[in-house]
Amino acid sequence: MKTIKVLILDDSLVFRELLGRGLSIDPEIKVVAKSENPYDAIDKIERYEPDVIICDVEMPKMNGIEFIKQLLPQHAVPIIVVSSIGDAVFDAMNAGAVDFVSKPNIQSPKGVEIFILDLIEKIKVASKANITHKVGTYVKEEHIGDFSNKKKVIAIGASTGGTEAIYQILKTLPFQVPGIVIVQHIPPLFSKMFAERLNAQTHFNVVEGKTGDYLEKGKVIIAPGDQHMRIVRVGERFKVEVFQGDRVNGHCPSVDVLFESVAKECGEHSVGVILTGMGYDGAKGLLNMKRKGARTLGQDGASSVVYGMPKAAFEVGAVERQYPLQQISNAICAVLR
Repeated sequence: MKTIKVLILDDSLVFRELLGRGLSIDPEIKVVAKSENPYDAIDKIERYEPDVIICDVEMPKMNGIEFIKQLLPQHAVPIIVVSSIGDAVFDAMNAGAVDFVSKPNIQSPKGVEIFILDLIEKIKVASKANITHKVGTYVKEEHIGDFSNKKKVIAIGASTGGTEAIYQILKTLPFQVPGIVIVQHIPPLFSKMFAERLNAQTHFNVVEGKTGDYLEKGKVIIAPGDQHMRIVRVGERFKVEVFQGDRVNGHCPSVDVLFESVAKECGEHSVGVILTGMGYDGAKGLLNMKRKGARTLGQDGASSVVYGMPKAAFEVGAVERQYPLQQISNAICAVLR
């Protein structure tokens, strides 16, 4: 099995050593270099040719976001951002980072252990990421008419690379589309920041979901980062329920949990969309949506950061048609009409 070479970039000696020791527990990962600043990191990237870079956001001389922007045009290396909780991670994702994790409290052994295991999993995913994915040019069409005559719910599922993909879709969808429910695999607390960021940067009313929230035109509900989310029918309307539960397909929230509820409660009056991400979460639920008459769309491999979830759904027959990311908003409008 090929060893994944990792470079650690962090201005804290203590944290660099903690990461180095923690990652050494996995035989598939080898830390080949550590750097305290981006300038030293660039020299070591050329020398050691790492497969994945772990990068802090807040650093002296050059922050992580500028480092990512300057590095990627020259070196196609997947980057995982490790940072204290803050929405700067979404700027890093926009700049080209593959994924992110929040820094643990190093005084909490249990917290550090959970962090290391999560980071190991993300490193293995990032090592297979398509960081040269082709997105292309967005063509925003003028969508006229009432989209909500039949379709009542748009359900979207995503994982690695999904925060940026969801943003690109929402910024080009018209406000008149039916209510949207989204499961993005994301850590707790970051889901709320993600919703607030989308609320500020798009014309939709975007909220982190809570039990009792109703779907309505122009509203987007994001599943909390540590709870499942499903929809339930109330007369002619739909509301969400969020709840604690075991991981499904390795995730909480799970795309399958959401999609299964949409299949049951909404059936043919729904649209399902599966986006970039590792694994197979969402494939079974999307297939059930399709069997109940829903329209189903998937992101294609060329535009996916990780072509795992869309591929799994496509291979089981859950996806009617795959599209490049820049065409998905127009494809959603087409099926709504």
